[in-house]
Amino acid sequence: MSDPVGHQGPAASGPASAAEAPGTPENAEYRVAHFQERLAAEELGELGVRAEFRAGAVAVTGTVPSAQCRETVLRLAREELAGLTVHTDVVVAETARPDRAEEL
Repeated sequence: MSDPVGHQGPAASGPASAAEAPGTPENAEYRVAHFQERLAAEELGELGVRAEFRAGAVAVTGTVPSAQCRETVLRLAREELAGLTVHTDVVVAETARPDRAEEL
């Protein structure tokens, strides 16, 4: 009887292993982490956006201060997560003054 845990066939150790194939969960999680690093480190400095790999797709959610910031987040997502299914729910925060007084 063979030991299935010790199997080291070509699929497990060859050049096309799961960690190197585009779109695999291991690769996708690494790419999501890199995307979040770019959001925080670049000129954007955006920490209010989350990206998670769930059910075979990347969910990008959060609130940003302007429409330009939202476009930058979406552009970075396209660059970093190309080839993956990405669902975005990034909204622009409302910063306008209220049009009427608040009733208490």
